[in-house]
Amino acid sequence: MSAFISSSVPSPAVFPGTYSASRVQWLDYVRRTPISAKCREFTADGSSPEGEALVTDTAWFGPDTASRVLVLMSGTHGIEGFAGTAVLCDTLSRFHGRLPDGFAVLFVHALNAWGYAWHRRCDADGVDLNRNFIDFRQPLPDNPGYRELRAALFDDDSARREKAVDQYRRQHGQTALEIAISGGQYMDPEGPFFGGIRPAPGRLVIESLIDDYSLRGRRLAVIDVHTGLGSYGAGEIICDHAPDSDGAATAHDWYGDECTLPALGTSSSVPKLGLIDYAWHAIMQGSSCFVTLEFGTLPTANMFEVLLRDHSFRAQHGKQPISHPDYPAVVAGMLAHFCPDDPGWRTKVLLRARHVIDCAQDGLLK
Repeated sequence: MSAFISSSVPSPAVFPGTYSASRVQWLDYVRRTPISAKCREFTADGSSPEGEALVTDTAWFGPDTASRVLVLMSGTHGIEGFAGTAVLCDTLSRFHGRLPDGFAVLFVHALNAWGYAWHRRCDADGVDLNRNFIDFRQPLPDNPGYRELRAALFDDDSARREKAVDQYRRQHGQTALEIAISGGQYMDPEGPFFGGIRPAPGRLVIESLIDDYSLRGRRLAVIDVHTGLGSYGAGEIICDHAPDSDGAATAHDWYGDECTLPALGTSSSVPKLGLIDYAWHAIMQGSSCFVTLEFGTLPTANMFEVLLRDHSFRAQHGKQPISHPDYPAVVAGMLAHFCPDDPGWRTKVLLRARHVIDCAQDGLLK
């Protein structure tokens, strides 16, 4: 028996306009779902631009003793939560009155609520949560490519910046360039892809959920919804398990050849430090896997451009410069890249997410 029912083509209207609206929508969908949920709230520091509290919401559907658990996560990278909310709410709309025996679903809504509310990828401390899962008891990792490029990346002269970046590309290659910029850095709190110097609040939420729901002893399918990388409208299934691991074999079994591995160079993503994946890898038993469901938008060069503009602007004017005349343009650039206002793109996201989630469910129920 499936947890989900087929329905009509989803509506892009399920994409919210603000974080505050997303939470109202999320709670409404949970309330209207025909299966009761156990809900938890994790309050984040700060408030939304409207002055409202920031909350990561979780909902568990199914028996406490379920041996198989589908985990759907959203908002790891704040602003990418708009698509995440849409996917999670669309999934809730597909629930019917009963789940398969021994099966549960855990939803994590707005993991990085601050970044979601303020249209940023990072959290309130400038930390990229998806680079924060390292062992902070050890010396912080070094990213020599980022150190080399840092001054150029924040050069206000775009011609000089592009020249320096192109020179690095010619000398080291495109993959090395992407690792230098986005692979994770631990030296520059004002820069992009900063992994932090201690466990971030969002990491503590994940670690709490793993412990509180005793997820170490269960068979897991974890899907983390992201946007901004890859071909426009495509939903790439990215697996960062080691290529020869049980997790990679499980991902290939469930998702087929569509599953890509950065470690093998088959993905639009490059290998990265401190991914949230690694926390889940560490607790997974056989026949479990974690994948990132990455919905492509504009080219990678545009992503770097809007992120650098965002970080440079905030470094000059503060984390919440609402009154600055350039603020709306910075936010518009981030939204255009990470959540295009295109009904076609949004419909593709929902349809692709349905397919991938169904594949994960089928894999768990084998």
